[in-house]
Amino acid sequence: SWPLRFPSLSFLVHHLLPPFFTCPIAAARSSFAIHDMAHSSTAVGQTLIVIGSIACLLAASNMVSVDAGAASPLSAGSLRLQRAAGPSQTPQTLSNLKLRGGDATSVVDANDQDGKDQAIRIGAKKTGKELATPQYMPWHQIPDQNWKTKDGCEVIKWDPALEGCKGSLQYRYGRYKELKSRIIEVEGSLENFAEGYKKFGVFHNNDPSNPGIVGREWAPGAQWLGLFGDFNDWNRGQYPYKKDDYGVWTVFIPDGPNGSVIGHNTRYKIAMTTSTGEETTRIPAWANYAVQAPKGAPTHPGYDSVFWNPPEKFEFQYELPVTPRSLRIYEAHVGMSTSCDNGDPDVNTYDNFRKNILPRIKRLGYNAIQFMAIQEHPYYASFGYHIANLFAASSRSGDPDSLKRLIDEAHAMGMSVLLDVVHSHAAKNILDGINHFDGTPHQYFHEGPEGYHSLWDSRIFNYSSWEVLRFLLSNLRWWLEEYRFDGFRFDGVTSILYKHHGIGHCFVNGYGEYFGLGTDMDACVYLMLANDLIHSIRPGAISIAEDVSGMPTLGRPVHEGGFGFDYRLAMAAPDMWIKLLKESTDDQWDMGNIVHTLTNRRYKEKVVCYCESHDQALVGDKTIAFWLMDKEMYDGMSLLTPANSIVDRGIAMHKIIRLMTMALGGEGYLTFMGNEFGHPEWIDFPRLGNDWSYHHARRQWHLADYTHLRYIHLNNFDAAMHGLEEAYPFLHEGAHEYVSLKNDGDKMIVAEKGQLLFVFNVHPTNSYQSYRIGTAWAGKYKIVLDSDWAEFGGHERNDRNTEFFSQSQHWCGRPHYLEVYSPSRTVQVFARAD
Repeated sequence: SWPLRFPSLSFLVHHLLPPFFTCPIAAARSSFAIHDMAHSSTAVGQTLIVIGSIACLLAASNMVSVDAGAASPLSAGSLRLQRAAGPSQTPQTLSNLKLRGGDATSVVDANDQDGKDQAIRIGAKKTGKELATPQYMPWHQIPDQNWKTKDGCEVIKWDPALEGCKGSLQYRYGRYKELKSRIIEVEGSLENFAEGYKKFGVFHNNDPSNPGIVGREWAPGAQWLGLFGDFNDWNRGQYPYKKDDYGVWTVFIPDGPNGSVIGHNTRYKIAMTTSTGEETTRIPAWANYAVQAPKGAPTHPGYDSVFWNPPEKFEFQYELPVTPRSLRIYEAHVGMSTSCDNGDPDVNTYDNFRKNILPRIKRLGYNAIQFMAIQEHPYYASFGYHIANLFAASSRSGDPDSLKRLIDEAHAMGMSVLLDVVHSHAAKNILDGINHFDGTPHQYFHEGPEGYHSLWDSRIFNYSSWEVLRFLLSNLRWWLEEYRFDGFRFDGVTSILYKHHGIGHCFVNGYGEYFGLGTDMDACVYLMLANDLIHSIRPGAISIAEDVSGMPTLGRPVHEGGFGFDYRLAMAAPDMWIKLLKESTDDQWDMGNIVHTLTNRRYKEKVVCYCESHDQALVGDKTIAFWLMDKEMYDGMSLLTPANSIVDRGIAMHKIIRLMTMALGGEGYLTFMGNEFGHPEWIDFPRLGNDWSYHHARRQWHLADYTHLRYIHLNNFDAAMHGLEEAYPFLHEGAHEYVSLKNDGDKMIVAEKGQLLFVFNVHPTNSYQSYRIGTAWAGKYKIVLDSDWAEFGGHERNDRNTEFFSQSQHWCGRPHYLEVYSPSRTVQVFARAD
């Protein structure tokens, strides 16, 4: 009775078995359970840990060198990820795989001579010519030029249950074709339609025959507009606009003897008489830079727009990267990436992030960064989701060029950069936003209750309006072309899709909930146009949908009848992990339910899976590490003292949760900034309720840098996960995947993904000797990653050099089996070595 999502085909047969099914290991295996020494309080176990701690202390003092096999924290350069190698191969090292954890060195500007190491740059640099446009790759979504001949029903081939919704699919695609055809007829092309930022706003016209300032604004309800600011002593009436028949106001101010009347970095605003006759001010809806007015200014404490027209236009130096086939995303908030170690209020800058945080991300091995809170939002505590100025980069962290430098540097390192774009709603701000812009409540938004989001206290766009469509589509093109973002994570897609915004709906009653009257068809068509546009503008652009409803076809191309997103977020996974940690002890974890939740996804619709993003750590909740270890993280993370049982369990389970999510969760992986090393506590931005404190709006990077703290182990393991995926790609679409075992009694999960064999033992105490696991591949195997290695805070219970040989006998539905030692609370990853 749950027809909403379909796992990939290789999982499908396995999931026809009931969740509690396990192969008959107890009757046939020669394995046995033992109580693990490392989780006991015996003198031997304690001695091993103390020896490791002493080695750590001496290594930190440069008195001894610590071998990679020692049970102690290591510098990232000495980590070794053993790749199964044949006679002609050599083992891969973390160094070879460009993996670094902790103690990041800063990247520096080319003209900085401070002796710091440069981060590795692998992007192609400009050589006197225009930067090349990336080419479409086989895994990229390519817009279909024959879209007019389609009917929107190709998606049915991936999900036959959609046959009953054929009429709805045809209607939706017909609406898309009708609107796109009209746009092409009126504007020339969808791409031209999305160039509104070249016509609207306030900018300098460089036409040599008639240079000057152009101001243009759509405000059909307004009675009068004027342009004023510092450049004319805030004289409201000096430069009035003129209105045309379509509600578009225009002003032109020719250059004077000294050039532009409005100089670079000058504050300005629109003076307006609204539809109600009120004389007020507005920030242009298309403003590309806005800052809070200084104290004493007539517009303080509101925001002013700033004319950004530097004498030397910023030039990107590095080509756009080819967006990856296996997507591994580092979600980041620039403002709260500050360490704030001195206790003073602080918001980090784009430049500081580029110099100090970006190298960390590169060393960990992520190939994409997703920036949140970039679009200007006056209220910092909104986490960047109450947007007032859609075209402006947040001025808290720097000017537009500093954001461009950050993106350019990320491209130099070969990383794709995604923008967390908010088109699902907008802030209610009037003076420094677009709400009631011309005095009417319905200019950019729906009128009445339809135009308000009751839970978010914000405004809902009118996706049927021609000018609103121009505004939103142009916004996407602006970020792609002006800042060279490589794609978007669309926030709040559930709210966009439905007239009820998903409020009070569980989406468990079949496909009728997706194709009924509650669906906002205008909004659906907007999302189709948006994805059509971005994949045309930027070959290989990535679009990700944040949707909790499970809307079918969301992740299929537009020409098939889908919405055109490349990925959807697997939002059930983090909820499952938090629920387990909150409500269950480890021995109550249901292996079948865990596997089902991680693998239950729609066939042929890619997902980005994660165990925690920014949502899970917001005030009122905690990070996974804090759920696991809580107050023990304050004084139990030192390697100078033995780990207590809570910390030992927490570090072990943190590693298992992350790798299980990456291995079973889909075609992409994401983590939020700091969670790679188990950041403690929670996130809370300065607000009235916490006395405007920045204490929880920061990242404690030093925790991952100190070699005497256990955080470095978690950081090292995160780097090793990415090194594993680089060496043996398993996240990409079409990778082989099969779960052969989910044994609830033994707390064991065995899965094949790509070329790898993952063995998870979640049991609190039981380790298994000669444990038989099925495999699809015959041959010799070696362990290529083990969460129990010392550099990851483990206990080295498996010999790294052991070779395992398969036996040709069916086991757990596989043609071959291995016998392995599986220590409690560990994961081992095996690869063929022949």
